[in-house]
Parts: sequence; structure tokens; C-alpha cells
Amino acid sequence: MIRLCGKQDEDTMYRIINDAAKAYEGVIPADRYHEPYMSREELGHEIENGVVFWGIEEDGELVGVMGIQDKGEVALIRHAYVRTARRQGGIGSSLLKHIISLTEKPILIGTWEAASWAISFYVKNGFALVTANEKKMLLQKYWDVPERQIETSVVLASADFLI
Repeated sequence: MIRLCGKQDEDTMYRIINDAAKAYEGVIPADRYHEPYMSREELGHEIENGVVFWGIEEDGELVGVMGIQDKGEVALIRHAYVRTARRQGGIGSSLLKHIISLTEKPILIGTWEAASWAISFYVKNGFALVTANEKKMLLQKYWDVPERQIETSVVLASADFLI
């Protein structure tokens, strides 16, 4: 069951995000990885800044989460994570399809350049990498991330996005 996540889900969301983010350890630049990957305060900050989380619940347990953030002329997919033990079961694809259905705006996704599995997932689901120059401009315009993250990330765009 796909459902909107609320305040009561924040602790579970925190655990899912940090469990799934362990996949980044030793993959993304060492200066960008830390534990917890996302603090409870950062999760709260993201929600306060308009990231709306949706989750998949199975047998009464949240097993994956994904956020969408309205940024005016575009929407951003933010913080897409599935419990490590539940990967490769269609949870991420189901959440992505649901979130895509929530907006008619072009969609942008930022992820780590070294996270080849994430890039492959989004490409398989119809997104395409933007150029390096477009990436930098988009990350500076729509995200609030440090320069080091801009250097080590990529941006993917839905087919209806024209820069």
C-alpha cells in the first residue's frame, strides 16, 4: 500500500534512510559520507522545506520512502530509499510511478555520480542525465547543497524537461 507519510512515520523514515544509505559507504566520496547519513534534524528540515514523503507499507511496516518537492516550474524527487533487505522487489519503481503521477511538472532527480545503481534505476524508469553544465546550474538553482556535492553529483530529468 502506498501512502502519505506523516509525523508519526518520521522515526521509521529516519531508520529506512540510514539503513539504505549504507550502500554509499566506500562508494561516494569519503568526505560526503557520515553516520548517520541523514540526522533526525536534517529530515525534519527537509520536511519543513516542502519535501512530502510517500511510503510503501507492507504487513503494517513501512519498507520504502520517497519524497517530492515542488520547486515552482519543476518538481524534485528527493530522498528515495528502500530498506536494504527489501531491495530489488519493485518497491522503488512503485513509489516512483506513484510520485510521477502526482505532478504534471517536469521532474528532476539529483544523486551521487558514483551511485551507478541509482542512475541505472532512474534511466530504466525514463529519466536521462543532463550535461555537466546543466547539472551545475540546476543543482545551484533548485537544491541547497554544498559545492562539493555539486561536484560529485549528477542530475537526471524527465523527458518533458527542456533546459
